[in-house]
Amino acid sequence: MNHSPVRQPLRLRHLDTTPAASLQRSTLAMSVSAAMLLVPLAPLSALAQTAAAQGAATATATGPGGEQIRQLGEIVVLGKRVESNPNAEVGAPYKARTSGDSRHTRPLAETPSTITVLTKTAIDDAGVTDLKQILAAQPGITLGTGENGNAFGDRYIIRGQEARSDVFVDGLRDPGMSTRESFAVEQLEISKGPNSSFAGRGTAGGAINAITKQATLDHDFTRFSAGVGSDSQKRFTTDFNKGFGDNFALRVNALYGDEDVPDRKPVSRSRKGVAVSGLVEVNKDLAITLDYYGLRTSDKSPDLGAYLTGTLPYRVPAKDVPVYAQSSDFLKSDIDTVTARINWKLAPNMRLTSLTRYGTSNNAYVTTGASAGTRYDGATGAAYTTGYIDGGHSGWQDVDYFAHQSNLRLDTTLGGMKNEFIFGVEYTNHKVVSGSYGITNGAAANCRSVSTTSPNPIGANNAWCFTASNGTPVANLANLAGRSAIRAGKNQDWRVKTVALTAMDTIDLTERFSAFGGVRADRFDLDLVRFTAATGAVSGDYGYKDTLVNGHFGLTYKVAKDVIAYASASTAQDINGGEADSGTNSGYGGAVLYQGQIAGAKPESSTNLELGTKWNLLNNQLLATAALFQTTKKEVMEGANYDTIGTFNTGKNRVHGLEIGISGDFTDKFSMQAGAAVMKSKVLGSAVATNVGNPLSNFAEKSYSVQAKYQLTDAFSFGAINRYESSRCGGQPDTGAGFTNGMCSQPVPSFNVSDLFAAYRFNKKLDVRVNVLNVFNKDYYTAVYRSGSFLYKGDARAVRVTLNYEI
Repeated sequence: MNHSPVRQPLRLRHLDTTPAASLQRSTLAMSVSAAMLLVPLAPLSALAQTAAAQGAATATATGPGGEQIRQLGEIVVLGKRVESNPNAEVGAPYKARTSGDSRHTRPLAETPSTITVLTKTAIDDAGVTDLKQILAAQPGITLGTGENGNAFGDRYIIRGQEARSDVFVDGLRDPGMSTRESFAVEQLEISKGPNSSFAGRGTAGGAINAITKQATLDHDFTRFSAGVGSDSQKRFTTDFNKGFGDNFALRVNALYGDEDVPDRKPVSRSRKGVAVSGLVEVNKDLAITLDYYGLRTSDKSPDLGAYLTGTLPYRVPAKDVPVYAQSSDFLKSDIDTVTARINWKLAPNMRLTSLTRYGTSNNAYVTTGASAGTRYDGATGAAYTTGYIDGGHSGWQDVDYFAHQSNLRLDTTLGGMKNEFIFGVEYTNHKVVSGSYGITNGAAANCRSVSTTSPNPIGANNAWCFTASNGTPVANLANLAGRSAIRAGKNQDWRVKTVALTAMDTIDLTERFSAFGGVRADRFDLDLVRFTAATGAVSGDYGYKDTLVNGHFGLTYKVAKDVIAYASASTAQDINGGEADSGTNSGYGGAVLYQGQIAGAKPESSTNLELGTKWNLLNNQLLATAALFQTTKKEVMEGANYDTIGTFNTGKNRVHGLEIGISGDFTDKFSMQAGAAVMKSKVLGSAVATNVGNPLSNFAEKSYSVQAKYQLTDAFSFGAINRYESSRCGGQPDTGAGFTNGMCSQPVPSFNVSDLFAAYRFNKKLDVRVNVLNVFNKDYYTAVYRSGSFLYKGDARAVRVTLNYEI
């Protein structure tokens, strides 16, 4: 949305306008409504006082003792639209001031770690909506393919480490591999580096935390957005917040979206969702919020993209690959969650925040991959080169989970030093039941593949090719195999129960030195039962218990008033069998078994060392950051292909580099969100000697993203986005990228893609935004499967026009 200066009434709800009362009341409302930290109130207070001094309506009344009481009428504040995000910097909507995680007790500019925050305003301006699209554009993050065709949801890799299970919503882990949307997101927080002291198991490269939109009593608004564009794109959203009296507020977000994938019709995406948040302030110290979130996503004929062709050193993406997805293919997620939040001020220096969530998600897919190579005419034996589809990939996943987290914050002074203690307890029970689909091909095969059991190229056709032996393309490629799928029985029941205890403290050692320390202990109980899908018989029953202890320490030095330097160290641990989508496919994060047992391995462990600086510039309107880091992961469990048998604790790897970032306003007219990462990765140890020295798979050594906006007039703004990733090399996770004779076996070319956007505000209620995505219509690829048979393709050029109306 275009945030040009407009008149906007700000409702001041409280008769007691003393600074102490105003701060206390506003702090409670803000922190309860989003379970977040304090929002900077001083700039709003100053604006309100200025408006009052310039002639706000006043009245007088007589009190019980005959004294005069001066009452203020409605105050009108001139400026940018009031942000619904309590964590955004006032006046600089591209910049977040605070984290939505209440365990970060200091502003982001004073936090000794790398945390990239994308505000809702920056996300809206960018014009992309799925979390996968948003996060893929961020430096230091690459995408992975659904390994072996595992198309469950979104798969992220942060600083070279798998993070597909390290996605959180408001600080609670979001289990299951689902497709995620941004319509109910207030801001996205990407924590870089091992993060188990905050997030628990996993998080070797970092974690992603989506902060959701919450009801607020601070101001009412109703916003509608209607978007249309190329590729039959349609998207409608509404964001409604209303206070009822001084004690209850309701917020409703709704979404309807549908589009064809640019240049890949009939591949399409559908998104429907609703998020409802109700806030009750029981009294000035206690507030309760109850949320419901529902999302239905459906990709019809989901596209696995292109594939690699040729041999080294001429192995390249295939050109002009037609849409080969079969008409019966699909990818869908149905998500429902209910969350209760309590924010209770127990004493002036003590606050309890509590979240309890129950959720379900049902994820399923049937997809088709493709490759190119030599095939045969079964009747004549004639050999020819063609593209051909594979036998298909499928899976379903029913997720059921419960989570509770309570954090007690205590601010006190000990030994003359200010301390901000956090004591937390968390319980989670995550259950994932999964299986696959039986795929049947109803159409006759049109070509022949030669196998070791039948080397004669003449015989019955047994494959489905894009072209006939004379080069004629197949008509109606979407129904080439006449494919259908029936859901089969379960093959796995995976469950992890965890109890965690956390203790953290942020302490001011001197006026310039501050320290942060935290420790978390997770006691987990893993059960993994495997079944024969056809009969339901148990084929394997594995489980074990263990305790993980992780910590984080940071030291900051205030170089100047708004400049800090910091040093930090943090750890993370992951468990054998911790990836629910991989089962006992040991090479992809599934359980490694030894003599029929899952136990016996040490947890994988990661340690991050970081030196950085943060500059809060231009009256807090711009934040610049830079960090040198090194992450070492050891005791890695290495898998052997899709087998259950692998090796315990034989791997070790290292990633080091430099990451810089900037977000906020350079001037009242010029805003920017930008970042860059330069990294190196190396396998230091492996059970397979040839892996040692190789870089990690799907790892981009260089990446950057720049999003800039200029407010040319009060009504018109425009901007551009440019993002770059260097080349990557495919391979099995944690065992290093695949190399042959010193050359990458499955290369993904580098890419540089640009977007444009512009907005025009007609009046204080109505504006329009135009986005042109991939403006130069470049072919680019985001990830490759280790065989080269899946090469995910980025979207082609697309135009989006969005009309925004606010009541």
